[in-house]
Amino acid sequence: MITILGPTASGKTTFAAQLAYSLNGEVISADSRQIYRQMDIGTGKDIAEYTVKETALPYHLIDIREPGEKYTLFDYQHDFHRVYQDILSREKTPILCGGTGLYIESVLKGYNLPDVPANPELRMVLESKSLDELTDILRNYRPLHNITDTDSKKRAIRAIEIEEFKSKQESTATSFPAIESTILGLDIGRELRRKKITARLRTRLKEGMIEEIQDILDSGVSPEDLIYYGLEYKFVTLYATGKLSYEEMYRQLEIAIHQFAKRQMTWFRGMERRGFTIHWIDATLPMEQKLQLAHSFIGKKS
Repeated sequence: MITILGPTASGKTTFAAQLAYSLNGEVISADSRQIYRQMDIGTGKDIAEYTVKETALPYHLIDIREPGEKYTLFDYQHDFHRVYQDILSREKTPILCGGTGLYIESVLKGYNLPDVPANPELRMVLESKSLDELTDILRNYRPLHNITDTDSKKRAIRAIEIEEFKSKQESTATSFPAIESTILGLDIGRELRRKKITARLRTRLKEGMIEEIQDILDSGVSPEDLIYYGLEYKFVTLYATGKLSYEEMYRQLEIAIHQFAKRQMTWFRGMERRGFTIHWIDATLPMEQKLQLAHSFIGKKS
C-alpha cells in the first residue's frame, strides 16, 4: 500500500488521484469528516480531482454516512480493511490518503480497539457537568494527548465512557495486522500553508459553505451534532444559530484551521519518532516532479 499524508491545504487529494492514475490504483480516504454525505464544501472533498485525463478513478470511504451519525475509529478500521481487501482482490494498488493522523496510524500499526457500547446512565450523570469538569474527569483516567477529546461536551462524554468501560471489563477488541506501506508526505512551508488556508476558506465561503451547513440544519440535524464535527461545522453552525457574528465566525474559524494544521504536522512528526519512515515531497513542486519522486520512493524499501 501507498500512504499519502500532509496538513490541510497541501494538495493531497490532487496528488493522490494523479498517483493512482499512474499506478492503476484506487484511493482510500483517511479523513474523519469526508465520510459524511452533504458535507462537501466544508470538508473539501474535491470530487472533481478524482477524474484524471477523462478517467474517473474509484475512491472509497467518502459519502458513506449521514450527517449527525457518530463514526468511531473502530468503525473506520473495519471499513478500511473491507475496502483494502477488495482492492487487493482486484489486483489494484491501494492508496491511503488523508490528514487524520489517528486514522492513518491505526491501520498502519494495526491498533487493537474496543467496541464500546453506549452507557445511558453514565451519560445522564455527565450531561449536567461543564466541559471543564468533564476534562478534569477524563484527566483522572489518562493523560490528555488528543485535545479533540475535549473539544466539546459530547466528545468528552464519549471519551470518558470509553475509559470507564475499559477500566471495568475486558473489551471486545478486534485485532488487525499491521500494514506495510510506503509513506509519502507533502511538505508545505508554514507561511505558504497559512496563505493557502486563508485563501481556501474565503473560496469555500463564496462557494456556499454557509448555505450547505444551513441546508443540513434545515434537514433536521441538530446544531449540537454539527458542532461535534468541529472547524467549519462548529463555527458556521454557531453563526447560523446566532451565537457568533459573521466577523467573529470568520476570525475564530481561520485561527482554528491554522491550529488544526499545526496539530496535524505535530502528529506526523510524532509518527516519525514512533518509527515510521515518511518520504517528504515539496508540495510546491510541479506535479510531474512530485510523481517522479513518488515513484522513486515507491521503488525503494521504506
